[in-house]
Amino acid sequence: MSYLQRAEKGTLPLKIPQSEGRMQKHPGMHFHFNPELFFQIHGETRFNLPREEVCVQPDDCCIIPAGLPHRESVTPDHYGFRNLVGGFYSNSISLHFAFEAAPGRPDIQHILFFDAPHLVQILANCNQLTQAFHMNAPAKQYVIKGLMITLLGSLLNTVETAGEAVNRDIGKVFQVKWLVREQISNPQLNVKSIAERMQCSADYLSHLFHTETGEKLIHYIQRIRIQGAIYALETTSLYVSEIAWASGFSDPAYFARVFRRFTGETPQAYRDRIDQAHREHEKRPKTVYYDHRDYSPGRPADTHALDSN
Repeated sequence: MSYLQRAEKGTLPLKIPQSEGRMQKHPGMHFHFNPELFFQIHGETRFNLPREEVCVQPDDCCIIPAGLPHRESVTPDHYGFRNLVGGFYSNSISLHFAFEAAPGRPDIQHILFFDAPHLVQILANCNQLTQAFHMNAPAKQYVIKGLMITLLGSLLNTVETAGEAVNRDIGKVFQVKWLVREQISNPQLNVKSIAERMQCSADYLSHLFHTETGEKLIHYIQRIRIQGAIYALETTSLYVSEIAWASGFSDPAYFARVFRRFTGETPQAYRDRIDQAHREHEKRPKTVYYDHRDYSPGRPADTHALDSN
Protein backbone atom coordinates (compact mmCIF):
# COMPACT_ATOMS: atom_id res chain seq x y z
CA MET A 1 0.00 0.00 0.00
CA SER A 2 1.40 3.42 -0.96
CA TYR A 3 2.07 6.29 1.46
CA LEU A 4 -0.82 8.21 -0.12
CA GLN A 5 -3.23 5.30 0.32
CA ARG A 6 -2.23 4.88 3.96
CA ALA A 7 -2.62 8.61 4.54
CA GLU A 8 -6.13 8.38 3.11
CA LYS A 9 -6.94 5.48 5.44
CA GLY A 10 -5.40 7.28 8.41
CA THR A 11 -2.79 4.54 8.98
CA LEU A 12 0.38 6.41 7.94
CA PRO A 13 2.77 6.89 10.91
CA LEU A 14 3.75 10.57 10.78
CA LYS A 15 6.49 12.12 12.91
CA ILE A 16 7.13 15.86 13.09
CA PRO A 17 9.41 17.33 15.78
CA GLN A 18 8.72 20.55 17.63
CA SER A 19 9.92 23.73 15.89
CA GLU A 20 11.66 25.39 18.86
CA GLY A 21 15.12 26.74 18.06
CA ARG A 22 14.49 27.48 14.39
CA MET A 23 17.24 29.26 12.41
CA GLN A 24 19.74 28.87 15.26
CA LYS A 25 23.20 27.36 14.98
CA HIS A 26 24.07 24.29 17.04
CA PRO A 27 27.41 22.42 16.92
CA GLY A 28 27.29 19.46 14.56
CA MET A 29 23.81 20.35 13.28
CA HIS A 30 22.52 21.99 10.11
CA PHE A 31 19.17 23.30 8.92
CA HIS A 32 17.38 24.18 5.69
CA PHE A 33 15.19 27.18 4.92
CA ASN A 34 12.46 24.84 3.65
CA PRO A 35 11.05 21.66 5.23
CA GLU A 36 12.35 18.19 4.36
CA LEU A 37 10.37 14.98 3.93
CA PHE A 38 11.71 11.53 4.84
CA PHE A 39 10.08 8.27 3.80
CA GLN A 40 11.77 5.39 5.59
CA ILE A 41 12.14 2.19 3.55
CA HIS A 42 14.75 0.06 5.38
CA GLY A 43 16.63 0.57 8.61
CA GLU A 44 16.28 3.51 10.96
CA THR A 45 16.98 7.25 10.80
CA ARG A 46 17.62 9.03 14.07
CA PHE A 47 17.35 12.82 14.22
CA ASN A 48 19.10 14.67 17.01
CA LEU A 49 17.45 18.07 17.48
CA PRO A 50 18.02 20.96 19.90
CA ARG A 51 15.33 19.77 22.33
CA GLU A 52 14.45 16.21 21.38
CA GLU A 53 15.33 13.09 19.44
CA VAL A 54 13.12 11.51 16.78
CA CYS A 55 13.50 7.93 15.53
CA VAL A 56 12.03 7.08 12.11
CA GLN A 57 11.25 3.40 11.44
CA PRO A 58 10.41 1.56 8.18
CA ASP A 59 7.13 2.78 6.64
CA ASP A 60 7.22 5.97 8.76
CA CYS A 61 7.03 9.44 7.24
CA CYS A 62 8.87 12.29 8.93
CA ILE A 63 8.83 16.02 8.21
CA ILE A 64 11.65 18.20 9.53
CA PRO A 65 10.24 21.75 9.82
CA ALA A 66 11.87 24.64 7.98
CA GLY A 67 14.84 26.11 9.82
CA LEU A 68 15.04 23.38 12.47
CA PRO A 69 18.66 22.38 13.27
CA HIS A 70 19.24 18.64 13.16
CA ARG A 71 21.85 15.91 12.88
CA GLU A 72 21.13 12.56 11.23
CA SER A 73 22.48 9.12 12.02
CA VAL A 74 21.32 5.87 10.46
CA THR A 75 21.18 2.21 11.44
CA PRO A 76 20.64 -0.60 8.91
CA ASP A 77 18.34 -3.57 9.41
CA HIS A 78 18.74 -6.99 7.73
CA TYR A 79 17.79 -5.32 4.42
CA GLY A 80 20.35 -2.54 4.90
CA PHE A 81 19.47 1.16 5.08
CA ARG A 82 17.43 3.11 2.57
CA ASN A 83 15.10 6.09 2.63
CA LEU A 84 13.60 8.56 0.18
CA VAL A 85 14.18 12.24 0.92
CA GLY A 86 12.20 15.13 -0.55
CA GLY A 87 13.47 18.71 -0.64
CA PHE A 88 12.00 22.00 -1.84
CA TYR A 89 13.99 24.53 -3.83
CA SER A 90 13.23 27.53 -6.04
CA ASN A 91 10.61 26.27 -8.52
CA SER A 92 11.67 22.65 -8.10
CA ILE A 93 11.35 19.59 -5.89
CA SER A 94 14.21 17.15 -5.34
CA LEU A 95 13.88 13.46 -4.53
CA HIS A 96 16.84 11.31 -3.64
CA PHE A 97 17.45 7.85 -2.28
CA ALA A 98 19.95 7.67 0.56
CA PHE A 99 22.17 4.78 1.63
CA GLU A 100 24.65 4.19 4.46
CA ALA A 101 27.91 5.51 2.99
CA ALA A 102 29.87 4.93 6.21
CA PRO A 103 28.81 3.52 9.59
CA GLY A 104 25.92 5.71 10.76
CA ARG A 105 26.34 8.28 7.96
CA PRO A 106 23.83 8.60 5.09
CA ASP A 107 24.66 9.91 1.64
CA ILE A 108 22.93 10.38 -1.71
CA GLN A 109 22.64 7.39 -4.00
CA HIS A 110 20.55 8.97 -6.76
CA ILE A 111 18.87 12.37 -7.03
CA LEU A 112 16.27 13.83 -9.38
CA PHE A 113 14.87 17.35 -9.70
CA PHE A 114 11.31 18.07 -10.85
CA ASP A 115 9.83 21.36 -12.00
CA ALA A 116 7.18 22.46 -9.50
CA PRO A 117 5.06 25.35 -10.82
CA HIS A 118 2.85 25.16 -7.71
CA LEU A 119 5.73 25.04 -5.23
CA VAL A 120 4.43 28.00 -3.19
CA GLN A 121 1.15 26.20 -2.48
CA ILE A 122 2.93 22.90 -1.72
CA LEU A 123 5.29 24.62 0.71
CA ALA A 124 2.42 26.44 2.40
CA ASN A 125 0.63 23.12 2.82
CA CYS A 126 3.73 21.46 4.27
CA ASN A 127 4.41 24.33 6.69
CA GLN A 128 0.78 24.33 7.81
CA LEU A 129 1.06 20.60 8.46
CA THR A 130 4.10 21.04 10.71
CA GLN A 131 2.19 23.65 12.72
CA ALA A 132 -1.05 21.66 12.94
CA PHE A 133 0.72 18.51 14.12
CA HIS A 134 1.39 19.92 17.59
CA MET A 135 -1.75 21.98 18.09
CA ASN A 136 -4.28 21.08 20.77
CA ALA A 137 -7.64 21.17 19.01
CA PRO A 138 -10.67 18.86 18.76
CA ALA A 139 -10.47 18.44 14.97
CA LYS A 140 -6.67 18.05 14.85
CA GLN A 141 -6.67 14.54 13.36
CA TYR A 142 -8.92 15.60 10.49
CA VAL A 143 -6.78 18.64 9.72
CA ILE A 144 -3.59 16.56 9.69
CA LYS A 145 -5.15 13.84 7.56
CA GLY A 146 -6.45 16.34 5.01
CA LEU A 147 -3.17 18.25 4.82
CA MET A 148 -1.13 15.04 4.49
CA ILE A 149 -3.31 13.72 1.67
CA THR A 150 -3.04 17.07 -0.10
CA LEU A 151 0.75 17.17 0.33
CA LEU A 152 1.39 13.64 -0.92
CA GLY A 153 -1.09 14.05 -3.77
CA SER A 154 0.59 17.29 -4.85
CA LEU A 155 4.02 15.63 -4.79
CA LEU A 156 2.74 12.71 -6.84
CA ASN A 157 1.15 15.05 -9.39
CA THR A 158 4.40 17.03 -9.66
CA VAL A 159 6.49 13.92 -10.31
CA GLU A 160 4.02 12.32 -12.72
CA THR A 161 3.53 15.46 -14.83
CA ALA A 162 7.15 16.68 -14.87
CA GLY A 163 7.87 15.07 -18.25
CA GLU A 164 10.94 16.44 -19.99
CA ALA A 165 11.54 19.06 -17.30
CA VAL A 166 13.26 16.51 -15.05
CA ASN A 167 16.98 17.16 -14.53
CA ARG A 168 17.41 19.94 -17.03
CA ASP A 169 20.82 20.60 -15.47
CA ILE A 170 23.37 17.99 -16.44
CA GLY A 171 25.49 15.92 -14.06
CA LYS A 172 27.68 18.06 -11.88
CA VAL A 173 25.58 21.22 -12.29
CA PHE A 174 22.48 19.94 -10.53
CA GLN A 175 24.65 18.22 -7.92
CA VAL A 176 26.33 21.58 -7.26
CA LYS A 177 22.95 23.30 -6.87
CA TRP A 178 21.87 20.65 -4.40
CA LEU A 179 25.10 20.93 -2.41
CA VAL A 180 24.80 24.72 -2.21
CA ARG A 181 21.27 24.51 -0.84
CA GLU A 182 22.17 21.73 1.59
CA GLN A 183 25.16 23.62 3.01
CA ILE A 184 23.90 27.19 2.70
CA SER A 185 24.37 28.00 6.40
CA ASN A 186 28.00 26.84 6.31
CA PRO A 187 30.29 29.92 6.12
CA GLN A 188 33.05 27.70 4.68
CA LEU A 189 30.96 26.93 1.59
CA ASN A 190 32.70 28.29 -1.50
CA VAL A 191 33.68 27.26 -5.01
CA LYS A 192 36.83 25.53 -3.78
CA SER A 193 35.06 23.41 -1.14
CA ILE A 194 32.35 22.41 -3.62
CA ALA A 195 34.96 21.46 -6.23
CA GLU A 196 36.74 19.28 -3.67
CA ARG A 197 33.45 17.53 -2.91
CA MET A 198 32.82 17.06 -6.64
CA GLN A 199 36.40 15.84 -7.16
CA CYS A 200 37.29 18.38 -9.82
CA SER A 201 39.18 21.68 -10.03
CA ALA A 202 37.58 24.95 -8.98
CA ASP A 203 38.33 26.51 -12.38
CA TYR A 204 36.71 23.63 -14.25
CA LEU A 205 33.62 23.68 -12.04
CA SER A 206 33.21 27.45 -12.32
CA HIS A 207 33.50 27.29 -16.11
CA LEU A 208 31.06 24.37 -16.38
CA PHE A 209 28.49 26.02 -14.12
CA HIS A 210 28.66 29.34 -15.96
CA THR A 211 28.45 27.63 -19.36
CA GLU A 212 25.39 25.57 -18.41
CA THR A 213 23.47 28.17 -16.38
CA GLY A 214 24.71 31.56 -17.58
CA GLU A 215 25.42 32.48 -13.95
CA LYS A 216 28.73 32.50 -12.11
CA LEU A 217 28.90 29.94 -9.32
CA ILE A 218 30.03 32.48 -6.72
CA HIS A 219 27.05 34.66 -7.68
CA TYR A 220 24.71 31.66 -7.41
CA ILE A 221 25.98 30.87 -3.90
CA GLN A 222 25.41 34.44 -2.76
CA ARG A 223 21.99 34.61 -4.43
CA ILE A 224 20.79 31.47 -2.64
CA ARG A 225 22.14 32.79 0.66
CA ILE A 226 20.20 36.03 0.19
CA GLN A 227 17.03 34.12 -0.75
CA GLY A 228 17.30 32.28 2.57
CA ALA A 229 17.92 35.53 4.42
CA ILE A 230 14.83 37.09 2.85
CA TYR A 231 12.76 34.11 3.98
CA ALA A 232 14.10 34.45 7.53
CA LEU A 233 13.45 38.21 7.59
CA GLU A 234 9.86 37.62 6.52
CA THR A 235 9.04 34.65 8.77
CA THR A 236 11.09 35.01 11.97
CA SER A 237 11.87 37.63 14.60
CA LEU A 238 15.59 36.81 14.65
CA TYR A 239 18.05 39.68 14.80
CA VAL A 240 19.65 40.63 11.49
CA SER A 241 23.02 39.43 12.82
CA GLU A 242 21.50 36.02 13.62
CA ILE A 243 20.03 35.80 10.13
CA ALA A 244 23.43 36.67 8.69
CA TRP A 245 24.99 33.72 10.52
CA ALA A 246 22.10 31.43 9.56
CA SER A 247 22.62 32.38 5.91
CA GLY A 248 26.32 31.51 5.98
CA PHE A 249 27.79 34.99 6.50
CA SER A 250 30.33 35.21 9.32
CA ASP A 251 30.45 39.03 9.05
CA PRO A 252 27.08 40.84 9.45
CA ALA A 253 28.47 43.98 7.79
CA TYR A 254 29.49 42.01 4.70
CA PHE A 255 26.08 40.33 4.74
CA ALA A 256 24.40 43.74 4.70
CA ARG A 257 26.50 44.84 1.71
CA VAL A 258 25.70 41.68 -0.27
CA PHE A 259 22.03 41.92 0.67
CA ARG A 260 21.87 45.49 -0.57
CA ARG A 261 23.59 44.55 -3.81
CA PHE A 262 20.90 41.95 -4.52
CA THR A 263 17.82 43.80 -3.21
CA GLY A 264 18.70 47.49 -3.29
CA GLU A 265 18.11 47.94 0.44
CA THR A 266 19.56 46.91 3.78
CA PRO A 267 18.20 43.85 5.64
CA GLN A 268 16.58 46.07 8.30
CA ALA A 269 15.02 48.34 5.69
CA TYR A 270 13.63 45.29 3.91
CA ARG A 271 12.10 43.94 7.12
CA ASP A 272 10.63 47.36 7.98
CA ARG A 273 9.06 47.62 4.53
CA ILE A 274 7.51 44.15 4.81
CA ASP A 275 6.17 44.95 8.29
CA GLN A 276 4.69 48.20 7.00
CA ALA A 277 3.04 46.35 4.11
CA HIS A 278 1.45 43.95 6.60
CA ARG A 279 0.15 46.85 8.68
CA GLU A 280 -1.29 48.52 5.59
CA HIS A 281 -2.97 45.25 4.65
CA GLU A 282 -4.65 45.11 8.06
CA LYS A 283 -6.04 48.63 7.54
CA ARG A 284 -8.08 47.59 4.52
CA PRO A 285 -11.87 47.75 4.89
CA LYS A 286 -13.69 44.62 5.96
CA THR A 287 -16.38 45.05 3.31
CA VAL A 288 -16.66 47.36 0.29
CA TYR A 289 -20.21 48.44 -0.60
CA TYR A 290 -21.44 50.45 -3.57
CA ASP A 291 -21.56 53.73 -1.67
CA HIS A 292 -19.29 53.21 1.36
CA ARG A 293 -16.64 51.10 3.00
CA ASP A 294 -17.13 49.21 6.26
CA TYR A 295 -14.07 48.89 8.50
CA SER A 296 -15.87 47.18 11.37
CA PRO A 297 -15.33 43.45 12.03
CA GLY A 298 -19.07 42.91 11.70
CA ARG A 299 -22.06 43.31 13.96
CA PRO A 300 -23.11 40.59 16.38
CA ALA A 301 -26.39 38.90 15.68
CA ASP A 302 -29.52 40.28 17.35
CA THR A 303 -30.12 37.51 19.87
CA HIS A 304 -33.57 38.84 20.74
CA ALA A 305 -34.61 38.69 17.12
CA LEU A 306 -33.25 35.17 16.85
CA ASP A 307 -35.10 34.10 20.00
CA SER A 308 -38.37 35.56 18.71
CA ASN A 309 -38.06 33.44 15.57
